[in-house]
Amino acid sequence: MFLKRLSLINFKSYTQADINFTHRINCFVGNNGQGKTNLLDAIHYLSLCKSAFNAIDSQNVRHGEEFFVVQGIFYRSNAEENIYLAVKRNEGKVVKRNGKEYPRLADHVGLVPTVMVSPADSSLILDGSEERRKFLNGVISQFDKSYLDQVIKYNRVLAQRNKLLKDLRFNSSGVDIIDVFNQQLDALGTAIYKTRLEFISKLIPVFQKVYSQIAGSDENVSLEYKSQLADGRFLEQLQAAFPKDRAIEFTSVGIHKDDLVLLLNGNPIKKEGSQGQQKTYLIALKVAQFDFLEEISGYKPVLLLDDIFDKLDMDRVEQFIRMLSDGGNGFGQVFITDTNKHRLDSILEKLDAGYTLFEVKHGNVTEIAQQDGSKEE
Repeated sequence: MFLKRLSLINFKSYTQADINFTHRINCFVGNNGQGKTNLLDAIHYLSLCKSAFNAIDSQNVRHGEEFFVVQGIFYRSNAEENIYLAVKRNEGKVVKRNGKEYPRLADHVGLVPTVMVSPADSSLILDGSEERRKFLNGVISQFDKSYLDQVIKYNRVLAQRNKLLKDLRFNSSGVDIIDVFNQQLDALGTAIYKTRLEFISKLIPVFQKVYSQIAGSDENVSLEYKSQLADGRFLEQLQAAFPKDRAIEFTSVGIHKDDLVLLLNGNPIKKEGSQGQQKTYLIALKVAQFDFLEEISGYKPVLLLDDIFDKLDMDRVEQFIRMLSDGGNGFGQVFITDTNKHRLDSILEKLDAGYTLFEVKHGNVTEIAQQDGSKEE
């Protein structure tokens, strides 16, 4: 599976663009602020129906315009897939597959599996638990439609329960309804917890293997899934917490409190790791995500690498280059951005794969080099 062609109208910094890609490695070089990352974000939109960086769709419309369109032609299962996504101010979002509009955006997620690695991923290490729950939800939703539905429903019931807790300050007549919400949260939350637990148990050994390939064997990494549901049945915890929840007007237990603890040599990497180690950690985590999605979907995800070589020492860069090459882990289509053309040229010389190199300048994309490679899907 790969993206053959990308077309943009009024998307972020682009008035219009129409670009053809190789099925292997596509590189965008240019100074900061020229629009390289915006191209990766457009591909992310085509996969997950949302931006990787800005959750407010209307803010991704080019300044002064009323709409944007992102369209991609993918080659998948020996057939073309035409994916069309449009956002118009004050009118929402439309996603079509081969001319047919989806009734729900969630129905599209998973058709084109995609993994993105970017500097913004540092939030997984540096920010709060919400970012790590978003990561879990984003990965699992690409291969498990029922999970995505469960998360949406859980959040809806959670909001209703929290509203009722606030209302009880003025009116106690709604106390009995709490039991209804508790039952719903128990069923949904328990299912989500079991799915997350199974996913993480499978992800950890792959993640550890990838990290050691890049960094060597001197550094030990691991992940720990923390959930209140590990302490006992969710329903009983909700019932026991009700007096406290009523006082604070918020649901204090549940899978919305889950966290993924990121460890290096037994300590939180936020405190233990250097910038290079943290970047290696995130790359390994995303590559493990890639392998997992490939195994589940049967397709190699599109891999988006945004400025990942900065702050990595050359040994780690060399190891990752080997993984990108045809003789390595067998990635499919890869998109890379970099501000340093000399570094990118050096990397491309070492890659045993076909590539196309584009220069991005003031929102214009120009092909400046190409090397043929054998076709793979």
